[in-house]
Amino acid sequence: MQDRFVYADNAATTPVSAEVLNKLLPFYMSEYGNASTLYRLGQSSHAALENARREVAKTLNAAPSEVFFTGCGTESDNMALRGFLHGPNAKGRRHLITTTIEHHAILHTAAALEKEGFRVTYVPVDHFGKVSVEEIDKAITPDTALVSVMFGNNEVGTLEPIAEIGALCRSRGVCFHTDAVQAFGHVPIDVKAMNIDLLSLSAHKLNAPKGVGAIYIRSGITLEPILTGGGQEKNRRSGTENIAGIVALGEAARIHRENMPAEMARLTAMQKRLTEGVLREIPQCWATGHPTDRLPGSCSFVFAGIEGESIVLDLDNNGICAATGSACSTASLDPSHVLLAIGQSREVAHGSLRLTLGTQNTEEDVDYILERLPRVVDRLRKMSPVWKE
Repeated sequence: MQDRFVYADNAATTPVSAEVLNKLLPFYMSEYGNASTLYRLGQSSHAALENARREVAKTLNAAPSEVFFTGCGTESDNMALRGFLHGPNAKGRRHLITTTIEHHAILHTAAALEKEGFRVTYVPVDHFGKVSVEEIDKAITPDTALVSVMFGNNEVGTLEPIAEIGALCRSRGVCFHTDAVQAFGHVPIDVKAMNIDLLSLSAHKLNAPKGVGAIYIRSGITLEPILTGGGQEKNRRSGTENIAGIVALGEAARIHRENMPAEMARLTAMQKRLTEGVLREIPQCWATGHPTDRLPGSCSFVFAGIEGESIVLDLDNNGICAATGSACSTASLDPSHVLLAIGQSREVAHGSLRLTLGTQNTEEDVDYILERLPRVVDRLRKMSPVWKE
């Protein structure tokens, strides 16, 4: 019987905040104009669109003219990879470098590009899930057009050496893309200082609605459009703009930017206490990902002797929402590709658990998880035919 409800799967999605909801509602009700029209109702939507563009750009230290709105982070990733490799800035080069722990929006797109004749190098990571800048340097050839490395991993939380990779790519004349869906609004990102050329982000990871994202495209880079039509977003991404969603993304970006230092400190402290408590209370349990270079509030574990799906379902019976592996691929029976890439055995990788804390979480939520999770693991292990003390 659950005593309370704790949502601890903020890496999958986040609740829309009251501030963001209040900001977007008028654009469903009274400010519903098409931003491409000339009359005042449409121009009001256009003004709101451009204000949101400025807020996202400010959070990235980019120019507003370098930010383009999309339908989601997956679309932004596709635009970056397909659009660049098929575009003029690739200059005929047909080699892509990425890592073994990317989101499937990158990995599946890379696989599709391989079928088109492009060559892809998948650089391995260490046991913390961190890629080596030296390994990327070694993988670059004269035919390399693009390097794509995620900013922060969605499963184990590890932050990658983005500034160092950006500097390397700039020095080698290679375009650099980062999937920052998990990181945007949660950790500082400066596309100029980090030498980032392309960046993907999504609204629903920072207390805004699903169905809207954005891509940063450094000035001077031309992407071949993957959606053609009415020429919206300066011909980069056609389709009538989702003004309500875009307004929400802009407001969420502003709120997260202004609250970032305090929220990073708060979530990191709770993450540390939760991780230490789980490791102390549960035997044969290991934390995954880098111990310090990680997304604020991101906790990830593997447990011997039990299945992650069983942990998630039992936690749900206790009022706790968590994840095993990636929430984008929970229909698969295969263990997480990320955990296998960092050296976990297939058996142990099946017993993964991700707990990701967000703006709505409190110290009391951490207390409740630390009370219930050890009981859940103990109960499941007593039923497990493979568990041994």
